[in-house]
Amino acid sequence: MARTVGVEEELLLVDARSGEPRSLSAAVLALAQARADGDSAFEPELHRQQLEFATEPRTDMRELAQEILRWRAEAAASAAGAGADVVALATAPLAVSPSIGTGERYRWLAERFGLTVQEQLTCGCHVHVSVESDDEGVAVVDRLRPWLPVVLALSANSPFWQGRDTAYGSYRSRVWGRWPMAGPVEVFGSPERYHAQVRALVDTGVLRDRGMVYFDARLSHRYPTVEVRVADVCLDPADAVLLATLVRALVETASRDWRAGNPPDPVGVGVLRLAAWQAGASGLEGPLLHPATMRPEPAPAVLRALLAHVRDALEGSGDLAAAEDGIRRVLERGTGARTQRDALARTGSLHAVVAECVSRTRG
Repeated sequence: MARTVGVEEELLLVDARSGEPRSLSAAVLALAQARADGDSAFEPELHRQQLEFATEPRTDMRELAQEILRWRAEAAASAAGAGADVVALATAPLAVSPSIGTGERYRWLAERFGLTVQEQLTCGCHVHVSVESDDEGVAVVDRLRPWLPVVLALSANSPFWQGRDTAYGSYRSRVWGRWPMAGPVEVFGSPERYHAQVRALVDTGVLRDRGMVYFDARLSHRYPTVEVRVADVCLDPADAVLLATLVRALVETASRDWRAGNPPDPVGVGVLRLAAWQAGASGLEGPLLHPATMRPEPAPAVLRALLAHVRDALEGSGDLAAAEDGIRRVLERGTGARTQRDALARTGSLHAVVAECVSRTRG
């Protein structure tokens, strides 16, 4: 049976007329709770200009797609009640002064990390894939490492920051990398070494708890899953489903390699950081570092390599045709970063960019 997969998406709250980010999460969450009659999928986030939802674990990607569309629509309806819109952008194109959410944990973060927290108004997409045990989970985390920059490139949706073009496809990934515990990690080799590393990080006192261990891929501290955390939130909901499809296939492929006795790639953390930087800079508009060689190749060639790497897993879950079609479409129309830049080129207005992206958020 196929592994379950769940998606967490963070969305920006923006003024319905100006498109500027608005600190309305408390009001929108209350409206969402009332609309859901006590069964809401929404949660507050670090900043009051955003909110998050999480899908149920799914095995059928069509059901996952329907749920993502449902919660995006519910978010939009609740936001409308507060005079706002929601938009699936990984950074705010317009200038913003982010406001930290309420609660003791957020206050602690603000005091501990200062400007790093203030500037973390970023929206990501986290994909959870089920694993049977910590042994399997750590084996998967070890073997995912070279492929995660490709996942980032596919999701690139944050070219603008504080009213300026950053020259990156995913500037969110650069902002997120300011956290001292974020990014790629070494090969662990066993659950014992993984958990020892997490304990050592928390014991430094720099982190509040293990929930702040922001590895690019980690064992979830809440669910029996591997959680892949590298992606921007995707503008097109179909791209979120594509990401979930490919991440599940990567997890399944990694597990099969582990069971077959194939060792993980020993590529170092320094090279992985460069691969992630290249993916964040280029998105799909320039070269990526090929996971097998860590040499630059055109993005379409690297995506073909990704499909070849996970083909057996995609065939096993019945997702091969959908994945091939999804990659073809994203290469043709581009990621959210291209959509935003094209909209700015047409209109000359970042306000118009946000307005267009609001409509695209719901597909």
